[in-house]
Amino acid sequence: MMDKINIGVIGFGTVGSGVIRALLAKPHFFEKKTGARLVVKTICDKDIRTKREVSVEKSILTTDVNSILHDADVSIVVELIGGIHPAKEFILEALRRGKHVVTANKALLAECGEEIFQAAKKANVDLYFEASVGGGIPIIKALRESLGGNHIDTLLGIVNGTSNYILTSMDEEGLSFNQALIEAKKKGYAEKNPALDIKGIDSAHKLAILSLLSFGKSIASNAIYVEGIEDISLSDIRYAQDFGYVIKLLAIAKNINGQLEARVHPTLLSKEHLLSNVKGVYNAIYVHGDLAGGTLFYGRGAGSKPAASSVLGDIIDVARNIKHNSVNRVPIYVEDKTIKKVRDIDDIETRYYLRLSVIDKPGGLGKIAAILGRHGISIASVAQKERKQAKIVPVVMMTHDAKERNMRLALEEISRLGGIKKKTIAIRVER
Repeated sequence: MMDKINIGVIGFGTVGSGVIRALLAKPHFFEKKTGARLVVKTICDKDIRTKREVSVEKSILTTDVNSILHDADVSIVVELIGGIHPAKEFILEALRRGKHVVTANKALLAECGEEIFQAAKKANVDLYFEASVGGGIPIIKALRESLGGNHIDTLLGIVNGTSNYILTSMDEEGLSFNQALIEAKKKGYAEKNPALDIKGIDSAHKLAILSLLSFGKSIASNAIYVEGIEDISLSDIRYAQDFGYVIKLLAIAKNINGQLEARVHPTLLSKEHLLSNVKGVYNAIYVHGDLAGGTLFYGRGAGSKPAASSVLGDIIDVARNIKHNSVNRVPIYVEDKTIKKVRDIDDIETRYYLRLSVIDKPGGLGKIAAILGRHGISIASVAQKERKQAKIVPVVMMTHDAKERNMRLALEEISRLGGIKKKTIAIRVER
């Protein structure tokens, strides 16, 4: 039984500083929680000269990661540098040396998770990663433990605060996409290069992790269908409102008769949907299980304090496991061999919102309806909006359920009509 547990932290940035500050400020609090004294033995970072918000003894700072990885007295390694390399090599080395690992690295787990999970299993050590998805939202623990008795059939998530902030600003303030993006950068909600966020890649990384825990099926993030929000206009926001919807960048995973559906894209949600009122930089994940029914996890998806909260929760869990000799008490995931394949995007069925830019002349709408009909797509409602310059008008449609493959073929045919002047915008609808 261990009375002192040494921790090595790799990465002394915003999140790392928050974790270390809490551990140093509340030692007795954490000792009561774990039954052991948690000691930050070593902190490694490329930059150990810049002043942080927390003061630490210079003797525990190093630029040599081997001071942590090769130290037999360090039991828990906390990786907070992000990215694939060299984080992957650091984590694998720590696992090989029998050290437990806590990480917030969503990109690494999405791209190389299977290799890392197997390494942890082989070494018989714990690997925890709550902060990899949803900031301070305890979704990973809920999926691994609290909902463990459920067969989960649906997971829907707003898991990128930058995109959600942009769409909320467009909706509530009437800003264009570019104006909302500029505002997000000014407020620090968007990176200088926001491509990972607005193109949906960050959400896909998180969905890969959530899908594995929910459905027991490993899926590479590049196998997830991804669309970003960069083509969404203020007009789409307004027209969606007219139909009783809001637009969200949604991460969607479903078990459809033994096929895993995994996709990230802009989505129309009814204003009554639980996720439709998640605004600004907040995240939320909706999970439906056969026993629990629908549950919603909501909170701040980014920032030093929410992320530090999740990292600290993981450290507490690992420390308890060490203290009570119960390592690997909870498996990272349990494989579900009944899921045979990842469903191709062409095979999904859903309703669609369509916005077409059409030259205002007789017969144009009829030709569009005829093409849709030939591809088995029926129109639920249609609205011809205000006339634009050069007699080009937006025509907005809502369809009944249609197969994605049929919709793609129909839109390709519609694009070749002489009366269509811009790319048609198609947005899927989620009930």
